[in-house]
Amino acid sequence: MADRVWTAGQSAAINMREGDLIISAAAGSGKTAVLCERVIRSLLDEKEPINISDMLIVTFTKAAAAEMKERIAKSLRTAAKEAQSREE
Repeated sequence: MADRVWTAGQSAAINMREGDLIISAAAGSGKTAVLCERVIRSLLDEKEPINISDMLIVTFTKAAAAEMKERIAKSLRTAAKEAQSREE
């Protein structure tokens, strides 16, 4: 997961687990990064992981969707490699 410093609002959006969430903010404010981090943490949560099939993630552009898909896939690949290394 990212070594990024999140604002209070971004952290709240990333860590909220109850109910639905809509993220609306200005261009360049980090919406895509927040959504990616939220998805990654939800999927990799050790206590209560969320199944990707239970998520609906909507963006306004194909470019943002492609960026999210790549970021999430890259993070999951990294997490899988780290888990495999710990098992060896």
